[in-house]
Amino acid sequence: MSAHPIKLGGVHHAAYRCKDAKETVEWYEKVMGMEYTSAFSEDHVPSTGEYDPYMHVFLDAGNNNILAFFELPNQKEMGRDENTPAWVQHLAFRVGSEEELLAAKDHVESLGIDVLGPTHHGIFKSIYFFDPNGHRVELAADIGTDDQYAELKRVAMPMLDEWSETKKAPQHAAWLHEIARQEHGVD
Repeated sequence: MSAHPIKLGGVHHAAYRCKDAKETVEWYEKVMGMEYTSAFSEDHVPSTGEYDPYMHVFLDAGNNNILAFFELPNQKEMGRDENTPAWVQHLAFRVGSEEELLAAKDHVESLGIDVLGPTHHGIFKSIYFFDPNGHRVELAADIGTDDQYAELKRVAMPMLDEWSETKKAPQHAAWLHEIARQEHGVD
C-alpha cells in the first residue's frame, strides 16, 4: 500500500459565520477563555475576487486549534439549515476532566447562559449551550478507558457498513448507552 499523498498536520482553522464580529470575539473570550489572535478584512474575496466586504476573526482554542468567524454585512441575514435539527451541527471542545466540565458549567451559567447537561455518552460527558450567533457549543470531558476506545475503533467499520445497508442504528456499541443509563438510574 502506498502512502497517501496528503499529510495532514491537524486542523488549521474551522470557520463559521457570525452576526457581529466584536460581540462574537468578546463572548468567546469571556465565556470560553479563548484568546483573540488576529483578523483579516477585505472588500473583495481573495479566492474569487467578488466584492463582498468581510471581517474574518481568529480565536485560539488551545493546542494550536483556531476557531474563526466571518461577519458578512452585505449578505442576507444569518440563518441556519432548518432541515437539520439544532443539536446536530455544533462546535465541540475538550476539557481536561469531569471536574473541569462541572466548573465550566458553573461559569457559563453564572453568565446567564442556559446549559444542558452534563450528558453521559459512555466514554465522555458533555454540556451544551448556544453562542450569540445560534451555534451550539459543546464542552466534553473524556472518561473512557483504553479498552473502550479500542473496542469502538474495532467496531467502527462494521457499524458503518450495517448503517449503510439498513439505515437503522447498529448495536455494536450499545454498551455506551447502558453505561449512561446505569449512571442515571434508568432501565
